[in-house]
Amino acid sequence: MAYSIVITKRARQEIKNAIDYYASYSSVAPINFSAVLEDAFDTLITYPFFAVRYKNVRALKLKRFPYSLYFIVDDKKGSVRVISCFHNKQNPYKRPRV
Repeated sequence: MAYSIVITKRARQEIKNAIDYYASYSSVAPINFSAVLEDAFDTLITYPFFAVRYKNVRALKLKRFPYSLYFIVDDKKGSVRVISCFHNKQNPYKRPRV
């Protein structure tokens, strides 16, 4: 079963902030970040059942970048709701919890 991806407003803003940050240092890095992010979304569409981090919140670490996608799987709706794109070196108490 293929799942649909729903990205919350918070996650969209965090993704935008990451792209803006990388764009301030390099013209190639934001393109690479976006490509890695798309690969992660493709993975979530086909196999969303990654490690549970807190209650029903799961996480998928991005390749080559220090970020993880935090998400909730809704089997009934067949969707994956991405709630955060969290920088792994931030204070862990700021991680999303539902």
